Amino acid sequence: MSGDPYGPSHGFVVPPMPSSPPPAPPDGRRAAAVALLNLSGLGLGYALVRRWVLMAVCWAATAALLLVALPADADGVPGFALLVYLVFLALAAVHGAFAGLRTRLARSGRPPLALLLGVLLLAAPVGGALLYDDARQEAIEQQLLDRLDKADDLVAESGRRSFESAKSDYRTALDVYEDLVAHHSGSRAAGRVPDSMETYYATVGAAYGHKRYCEAIAPLKYLRTVPRTMPKEELGALTRWPEDRLATSLYECGSSSLSSGEADWVTHFGELLSTFPRSEQTTKVAPAVDSAVAGTEKNVRGSDPCAAVEELRSLNTRITDLSGSAGDAAGDLSKSADRADRSADSGEYACGVDQYKDGDFEAAQKTMDGFVADNKSDKNRARAKKISIAAEVAQTLPAAGKRLPTTASGGSISVTVKNDSPDPITVYYTGPVTGSFSLKACGSCKAYSFASSITIGFKPCSDSGKHYPQRTIGLPPGTTYFVHKPRGNSTATPASDTAKLRSGYIYTECAYTTQTLGSSY
Repeated sequence: MSGDPYGPSHGFVVPPMPSSPPPAPPDGRRAAAVALLNLSGLGLGYALVRRWVLMAVCWAATAALLLVALPADADGVPGFALLVYLVFLALAAVHGAFAGLRTRLARSGRPPLALLLGVLLLAAPVGGALLYDDARQEAIEQQLLDRLDKADDLVAESGRRSFESAKSDYRTALDVYEDLVAHHSGSRAAGRVPDSMETYYATVGAAYGHKRYCEAIAPLKYLRTVPRTMPKEELGALTRWPEDRLATSLYECGSSSLSSGEADWVTHFGELLSTFPRSEQTTKVAPAVDSAVAGTEKNVRGSDPCAAVEELRSLNTRITDLSGSAGDAAGDLSKSADRADRSADSGEYACGVDQYKDGDFEAAQKTMDGFVADNKSDKNRARAKKISIAAEVAQTLPAAGKRLPTTASGGSISVTVKNDSPDPITVYYTGPVTGSFSLKACGSCKAYSFASSITIGFKPCSDSGKHYPQRTIGLPPGTTYFVHKPRGNSTATPASDTAKLRSGYIYTECAYTTQTLGSSY
């Protein structure tokens, strides 16, 4: 009988072949190995269990992270991207552990070796993170160095401009230096800040090095404020760098202003005396001021004595103001102020003479009157009185001012001056001799009408019934100029006369008043 010996009649059935290998027995070491290998970020755990697509996903995730992270910069990897990647690795490890628990390895029998390899490969992401952190720290260093270089460049560029226009840029650079040492003290950039600060001080205070002392004052005063911003330990000796330079600049600028007649020397010397009272420069202030007074005294004998007198008055005022807060120098400065005042008083004589010679007779009279009042014992006081009288005459008769009067007095020619006027008068005269005297008013006299004064035969001072106030003086031969000026009547016009006196004659001058044209003689 033919047929299948293993057919159904014999009770045996062959089962169909399985579509995949049966699951392996659970193995914790295998699961741990796959999980650890996936933590490397390369998906090697999936390679052991032949999950190629998932391995490719791991490679893609790691590549995406590298694209975001590289090249390393100071900001590092964005926090969100790093968080997503770490969550992905954790999920890959967990999923890999479940997959490796019952899945045989591609090379069976080696779970311990795979576990060891997974542990070793964990060094890859750890080492990468360390290398990345080093690269990031270098990027930060380069960023800080770039900030430092830009600040240094800003200082160099600012040094080519005036301090006032560059001051804000200097402040900006200083803020960078301060931030580097305060918040990045261990950086290479912070280590270079001391050198940058030396350049900073030299650049800001460059005007001092070029001996432009007035220009150097403002930047040096600014540099004295830098220690309020920068730690003093970072500045070292620079904290004292502006001190002596500023004191020198204040003195030199003040001295230059004093020599050139500018007024701001008081400000500079005052600041020097108050800010650096014990400095060497301070001891030079009083001698410099006294030297200026002495030099101005010499100018009194020069071509413009009035300007010298005015300058001495100004020096007296300014030195007095300065001495009020001069400390130890106050005594010497007060002496210089007194000297300037005395020299100005005595210099008024030379000023008045110069004004007289220039034909400014009104100013000359005023100056000489002031000199006479201020100098009771000066050797020139007597002549100053004569010059004042001559200046009074010359304001009415300019020819009288062609020569300076002398102190001579008296003469052989008799001249009688009578007052036929209801006003008291002062008689001024100048010529070979100069003088003045006063006559009382004529009580019974009246002003003449203009018509009567121009009629033929008009003779004032000829009424024998009147007692005319009069005075007789002796004058030398030559031309003498007379002016009769009513006292207490500013509206009256002075009368004048030019008399050519000759020996052997007796002269009479008559002062009278007309109703419309003022006084006459």
